[in-house]
Amino acid sequence: MLRETLTDFITSYINGRRAAKLEAHDKEAEKKLAGITVHDELVLAQAELAQKRAELENQYRVTEWLSNAASRAGQISLVTHAAKFTHSDVRGSSIFSAASAPQGSYLSTATLAKPALDAVGNAAALDIAKLLQTEVEGDSLIASLQRGDVSALTPLTDDRQLLESWVNGFKQVLVDKQPASHKLAKQLYFPVGQSQYHLLSPLFSSSLAHALNQRITFTRFSEESKAARAAMNARRLHSEPVVSYPGTAIINMGGTKPQNISYLNSVRGGKVWLLSCASPGWNSLNRPPVSHKSVFHFGSEIGRQTRPVIARMQRFLQCIPPNLSPAQLRQQRLALTDEIIDIVFNYALGVQNLAGPESEAKGWSAQPECRLKRAQQLWLDPYRSMHDNDFRIEREGGGWKKEVARDFGHWMIRQLHSDRLRMGEVERREFSAAPLFKQRLRELERDLREDLP
Repeated sequence: MLRETLTDFITSYINGRRAAKLEAHDKEAEKKLAGITVHDELVLAQAELAQKRAELENQYRVTEWLSNAASRAGQISLVTHAAKFTHSDVRGSSIFSAASAPQGSYLSTATLAKPALDAVGNAAALDIAKLLQTEVEGDSLIASLQRGDVSALTPLTDDRQLLESWVNGFKQVLVDKQPASHKLAKQLYFPVGQSQYHLLSPLFSSSLAHALNQRITFTRFSEESKAARAAMNARRLHSEPVVSYPGTAIINMGGTKPQNISYLNSVRGGKVWLLSCASPGWNSLNRPPVSHKSVFHFGSEIGRQTRPVIARMQRFLQCIPPNLSPAQLRQQRLALTDEIIDIVFNYALGVQNLAGPESEAKGWSAQPECRLKRAQQLWLDPYRSMHDNDFRIEREGGGWKKEVARDFGHWMIRQLHSDRLRMGEVERREFSAAPLFKQRLRELERDLREDLP
């Protein structure tokens, strides 16, 4: 059944191309004849067009087309690694690699169980590549010829010599008679001994790129993947996992003519996916600040996170534009201060949540090794009041808020102070009384009321 199916595909493929050619011819002929009014010229044109149509029908007879295709097959090569992905004008050889990799090796073309073969060469002969590569029930013409099975072609002719010419012609696509590199190809001198080198020419694996394209396309656009994502969004169970490829990029090969690079590149529309090779992003884990006397110092987490904004504020205050009005100066300074305050309270919220009501870390400020000053303990470890009555009473008193604001003000003037920028008590009071600082304190306390007794 499989052999008959593959033979039927060859026949239907050729007939399909013949039908398309004849349809185009008939439309062109109808248009041409419609413009002729002289009877003798019309008769002559009809004869010429009929002869041309007969020639087309003859060219697309199965045996004739296969013979022509076998003779043209040498114009293309079926490969796994195509040279023109390196440079569109490269004239070097592309490679067909049938190597297999041991289990557990690195991802490469050799690890693919069934790599897709690409076709390179004369773009006008890519119709032959489609005939050879199209799979029918898991088999293809080129795969059958590779293993010495010619039964797909046998029913199409009784002439053994003609059959042999087809087989030998189509097998040319797997052979590069004169392997060569080129000046536009990548070339590396790899040392193998004293003053001895191997000249390596790494090639782009179109087969691996195609396998990756199929995998990503399936996980993003297949009906199965869409159903799995819909179930996840609806918080429902699904039999299939949701797979994602974050941080991908796309490069386009061949511009407006991807077929000039290779057949598979044309199938992909010139698109090649790139997976992210960036190192993992490091997210700092907030830990209770037990080793510092104050969270407001240069080496603390707050100091690290606010450093870029502090530097911007320093530059602004040291080089104030002469045409800036006092109101604009205050507005810009307040905007930078608010940005720093937001960072400070994001950090504070992170520390408070780290030791939430259900966490074993609540009450970390009661540890003997905690050096943090009392006011900041009351600020950053609110859930300690759930089991420490004295701590709760002191926290409810609220005096610690003024001290935290004063600590913030002192820290700000220390960060900004320089030979060109003198800071004193006036600036400290202004920073300590910043409206946004007071607002953020109130908001944090309001949000904590539901959790605290």
